[in-house]
Amino acid sequence: MAKVPVATAASGNPLLSTLVTAVKKANLVDSLNGAQGVTVFAPTNDAFAKIPKADLDKVLADDALLKKVLTYHVVTTQLSPDTLAGTHKTLQGGDLTVTGSGSSFTVNGTSMVVCGNVSTANATVYIVDTVLMPKS
Repeated sequence: MAKVPVATAASGNPLLSTLVTAVKKANLVDSLNGAQGVTVFAPTNDAFAKIPKADLDKVLADDALLKKVLTYHVVTTQLSPDTLAGTHKTLQGGDLTVTGSGSSFTVNGTSMVVCGNVSTANATVYIVDTVLMPKS
């Protein structure tokens, strides 16, 4: 994953296929691949499966809402495990808060980082077990 940009890297990971489908639907592949020095909190397929089907279908059908949700998963700076804890500005414009240390981190109090500090050509990826929803 380290040699290719983040959206391309995600497309090679079977655990992230729902995320990749959503990113493609929102026309964010080029934006994510072109972003420099970002951190992506990538929800697994199981994270998307936690969302009731009707709610997920609603988000997928609304391009503006889908972009808002997906860009909320991207922090505008590249975070290492040493700088991960704290409040961070997202591409969506809102803040998300990471707590924890070592190899145990939680995002916004509900989403656990299941795998972290994965390097791609332009981003650091933390795979999370819950889709993050921006405040309305």
